[in-house]
Parts: sequence; C-alpha cells; structure tokens
Amino acid sequence: MSAIGEGVFWTLQNIALAFYNIGYAITHPSLWLDWGNKEAIMRFIYYGGSVELFFAIFSLLLVITIVGIWKRQLLWGVVRVLEGIANTVGRFVAWAGLLMVLQQIIIVFMQRIFTRPDLVFGFGIPVQFDISWWSEELKLYNAMIVALCATYTFVQGSHVRVDLIYGGVSRKAKKIIDMLGSLLFMMPVAVLTWMYGWFFLWRHLIVPKPSASDQLERLLLKSRALRWNVETIGFSPNGFSAYFLFKILLIAFAGMIFLQAVAFFYRSYLELVEGPESEGKYLDRDTLGEGEEAYEGTH
Repeated sequence: MSAIGEGVFWTLQNIALAFYNIGYAITHPSLWLDWGNKEAIMRFIYYGGSVELFFAIFSLLLVITIVGIWKRQLLWGVVRVLEGIANTVGRFVAWAGLLMVLQQIIIVFMQRIFTRPDLVFGFGIPVQFDISWWSEELKLYNAMIVALCATYTFVQGSHVRVDLIYGGVSRKAKKIIDMLGSLLFMMPVAVLTWMYGWFFLWRHLIVPKPSASDQLERLLLKSRALRWNVETIGFSPNGFSAYFLFKILLIAFAGMIFLQAVAFFYRSYLELVEGPESEGKYLDRDTLGEGEEAYEGTH
C-alpha cells in the first residue's frame, strides 16, 4: 500500500510541477532553443524524451478534457484541428507516391537507354549523385508515405481491420471500445515509439552520444565535448547517405499517432454522449465524386 501511495503522490506532484515547467520553458526559450549554446542542445535532447515532457502534455490534455466535458464545443475544436493536421499532411505527402514512380522511370531510362552512371537534378547548383544513390533514395518516399499518411488513412477509415467482436456490439459499446483502444493501445505505443526513436535519432546526430538513462546534469557535462556528427553512411558504397531522415520520420510518425489518438478519443466520447446524430460530425473524408459511393471506404 505504501508503494501505491508513493506512486500516487509522485504522479500528483509531477502534474502540479508540469504547469510550472511549461511556464518556465515558455518564458526562458533560450535555455533550450538557442542551439548556438551546446548546453541548450543537451537540454532540448533531455526534455524531448523526459518525464517532465510527458506530464506537461498529460496535464494539458487533462485540463482540456475537464473543460471540454463542460463545454463540448472545445473538444470538437480540438478534434477538427487534429484531424485537419492529419488530412493536410497526408494529402500533401501522398504525392510522394507519384514522385517515386516518376523517379523510378527516370532511373530505368538513364540506366538502360542512356547508360549514365549518375543523375543530375536542379538549376544553378545541381544535385548530382550516383544512380545507386537515387535508387536507394526511393525508400525515403515510401517511408514518408507510411509514416506521415498513417493518421490520414485512419481519419479516412481506410485501415484494414480484423473484426472479431466490434461489428456485433451496440453503438454505445463501440464508442467505449474506441475510447479504450485510444487510451490503452494507441497512446502507449506512440509514447514508447517516441521514447525509443528520440534517443535513437540523437545518437546518430551528435557525439558524445546521449543515452535515455542520462540525467540532465550528466548531459550538461557531455555538452562540453559536443559536436555534430550526422550519420551519412549508406548500405552500399555509392548508396543513399541520409538515413538519419528515416529516424526523423519515426519521431514524426509517433507524434502524429499520439495526436490522432487524442482526436479519436475525444471524437468517440463526443459521439457517445451526443447520440447518433453526431456520428461523423465535422469528419472531412475524401470522395471519389458523384456515382462512386460504392467504392469509397472499401478496404
């Protein structure tokens, strides 16, 4: 019981401190955003994967939820903004699929018809790399689509689902399942992916390498020897050499999944308490046009 009590006290203490930490970070941006200062970089790295950041976000969402229960239009506003972000990013990044196809066609033509060993793109100062570099770079477009269009696909209702129970239960039970799924699956997985990916990213950008177990004081000591060491090693001698971009995409993916989990939780709650007439309220889904309704939402 004492351990449970200590855990509850620790949680409440961190929630209370969260508001102070948020205010302090806003009023002292140079401490973590002035990257001309090596200590500021280390503070940014530490707090980006810290307990303090977790409770700052948790406390903000707690306040929004409490206020939103009383004033539901606030929660609808949050849902519209977060789903709008997912749709906007997804619709833009989806064009990477077309870019990937066009680049592959150019690579084939240059290799098989013009027998060129390299490709040059641009005006003035062109970008010139070996054919193998451009071939491996195609993976980046694919990663962008997977990482940045996942939440867009979720909003559009186009993810493949394996339904064993959900389809046969009542509407109220479905909304409760959706809320629990957001809290117990989407959010924890997004947080764990962020925690892993955050330090995984920075370990390939700077030296000395930061560790998730390092306390702030230790990172500040390491900052004395800090220098940028961006990973540029490819899988082949002339292959794609910017694999750190994949690690950035992992962070972006985790962040967007977390935000979508928040939006889905609020939407499910609002549709539960407001009844069937609120189903799909403010939901912005793409359409194929008049007469194509039978093909929409199929997966």
